[in-house]
Amino acid sequence: VGVCKQEMLQKKNAVLVDGVILNGPIMDSKAGEKFVEEACKIIMEEVVQKADDVTEKVCEWQAPEKLKQILDLEMRDTGECHQKILQLCRDVIKYSVKTNHPRFFNQLYAGIDYYSLVARFITEALNPSVYTYEVSPVFLLVEEAVIKKMIEFIGWEEGDGIFNPGGSVSNMYAMNLARYKFCPEIKEKGLSGLPRLVLFASEECHYSMKKAASFLGIGTENVYFIKTDERGKMIPEELEKQVQRARKEGSAPFLVCATAGTTVLGAFDPLDKIADICEKHGLWLHVDASWGGSALISRKHRRLLHGIHRADSVAWNPHKMLLAGIQCCALLVKDNSGLLKKCYSAEAAYLFQQDKFYDVSYDTGDKSIQCSRRPDAFKFWLMWKALGTTGLEERVNRALALARYLVEEIKKREGFQLLLEPEYANVCFWYIPPSLRKMEDGPEFWQKLHQVAPIIKERMMKKGSMMLGYQPHWGKVNFFRQVVISPQVSREDMDFLLDEIELLAKDL
Repeated sequence: VGVCKQEMLQKKNAVLVDGVILNGPIMDSKAGEKFVEEACKIIMEEVVQKADDVTEKVCEWQAPEKLKQILDLEMRDTGECHQKILQLCRDVIKYSVKTNHPRFFNQLYAGIDYYSLVARFITEALNPSVYTYEVSPVFLLVEEAVIKKMIEFIGWEEGDGIFNPGGSVSNMYAMNLARYKFCPEIKEKGLSGLPRLVLFASEECHYSMKKAASFLGIGTENVYFIKTDERGKMIPEELEKQVQRARKEGSAPFLVCATAGTTVLGAFDPLDKIADICEKHGLWLHVDASWGGSALISRKHRRLLHGIHRADSVAWNPHKMLLAGIQCCALLVKDNSGLLKKCYSAEAAYLFQQDKFYDVSYDTGDKSIQCSRRPDAFKFWLMWKALGTTGLEERVNRALALARYLVEEIKKREGFQLLLEPEYANVCFWYIPPSLRKMEDGPEFWQKLHQVAPIIKERMMKKGSMMLGYQPHWGKVNFFRQVVISPQVSREDMDFLLDEIELLAKDL
């Protein structure tokens, strides 16, 4: 080896430091380019071109221990050949859940948008980080343009915002921002001098509210959960009672989190009435519209969020109903005085120098709790440019129309029973197998019905025919929650869903 190294040094006039030859790159660019080309071909053939093929499986189910063996997960000292890595790429695709399949109904996201996908290819290849204009000029301007347009749809004349990793983080941002507005000295002095802070959210709110309260040191016991009506909407009168209760206890109420599109039932809180209470008591109003915010794009359905313009902050995830691709989530803030930056700025001198040769107001990274940050707005922007607002509106309208079609079909079929009439894309229902249909309504009936959805879910997963979520909820036994999102979904898929449930449960 020493002789070979000496020959290399002589031939190439190489520089050797600590036994390492420093001349030239160590990567084989041509081989790398060939690998990318072949991998992209696999992605096109196995993911993109099969995205709307209902004859494909939603999932090639394998138990965890079996899948570990198939994938050969062990990392070794020496690298493996490209052909083996390409086969691994095929296996990863084969055994992953196809969330772009027309019959993936399991989550509050689904489907494939081709423009958003290309945007992701571009950003993954460029590998930018969105904090300063010098390192990410295009994507900072794109984020600014997208935030401005989203603010218009909320109904604010001005505002601010930041894209971040998920609605849960948006809710945490908002909670911390509301606390900072209530007590600015917390940024320097911490929690020690604060009174007992209390916030309010509905019983149906997203679990991230509890997580945020825990993470921020507010404490989960200081989240007062407000009763909801039979549709899952916060009851304003109950909110008023709880605010007064908190004040009598000597606590300091500072925030109300309303929900526009709850996770399970798809309920929209009465924002106008909640805003009245917030104004009366001087409370920050945050609206978690992670799921329901996209209804603002639809002239027909934006009434669901009536009063949202009165909010102080809004979480809105275009990666859900609008298919912008995970993750694509914005926190939008009505205050345009720099509150976000005041709250989160750390003024890192090595990154946010104030004597740069351009307008440093475009260095927006100090508004974020992150340093490295993905250019998530670009996915939404490229898609919006391609489809226009009318194209996005059509997606929302079609999804809700398909949900309405499914509801009407459920009503016609024996054995299917709605929990409630939906107002959004969440369709919640039970399937009652023939063996239970003549059974008396009572504890035994509900106990048996509780076991039905998990069995059907197991069968559909192993068959790969579709994916549909289920859950118990507030004393109600397991029921299915079907969510319509993808524009690839059709009326035929709604019919298939009901037929398939009957088929999978015929022996239960």
